[in-house]
Amino acid sequence: MSSPAAETPPSRGMDMKLEIVVIPVSDVDRAKRFYGDLGWRLDADYPSDDGYFRVIQFTPPGSGCSVIFGKNVTAAAPGSAQGLYLIVSDLEAARKDLLSRGVAISEVFHDGAGVYAGPDEPYLFGRVRISGPHPERGSYRSFASFSDPDGNGWLFQEITHRAPGRVETDFTSFTSTKELAAALRRAETAHGEHEKRMGGQRDENWPDWYAEYLISEQAGKDLPL
Repeated sequence: MSSPAAETPPSRGMDMKLEIVVIPVSDVDRAKRFYGDLGWRLDADYPSDDGYFRVIQFTPPGSGCSVIFGKNVTAAAPGSAQGLYLIVSDLEAARKDLLSRGVAISEVFHDGAGVYAGPDEPYLFGRVRISGPHPERGSYRSFASFSDPDGNGWLFQEITHRAPGRVETDFTSFTSTKELAAALRRAETAHGEHEKRMGGQRDENWPDWYAEYLISEQAGKDLPL
């Protein structure tokens, strides 16, 4: 019996960066206002000279991938894009930001792993929504959802540290001061527990401990004790 594909170490080939996701909309200007009001960066608004074609590109803050929509950009039905994930390190803060911008968004919920809900929640893989964040605040486990005016469905997913093998391990990066500050707060909390295990003594090497924590958390490695 062959080993599962997930257990096969990937071979590094040419870099392939996912850069664009196409969103089908019915009213281009309405969609432009909506995504602009989210605080996303407007990269382009290009109409063709004959008026047949128009493409608009927005990029979420800190994202390496953008979205485009427009006139005659896609034949997909408006609102048919579902399961569009936006990864955040602080779900409550991200949700409050959208509410402050007048965007309707669900309450925080977590997935009922192993409980099948049928096809009505395809963007959560058929699992049951359970109110509130994940009890252990597990990474990948807490969500909030919202839609654009056409019904294209977005999900905030809270990820505080990555599972092993899901990130490049030769660099560590943060996309904003808020993201770095949140990581430092998690490190501070964990380091407090570390000092308790040391008998309450001050750890003079705390900068080294913080650095190891931040790098290990982002790379999905075992965290320092």
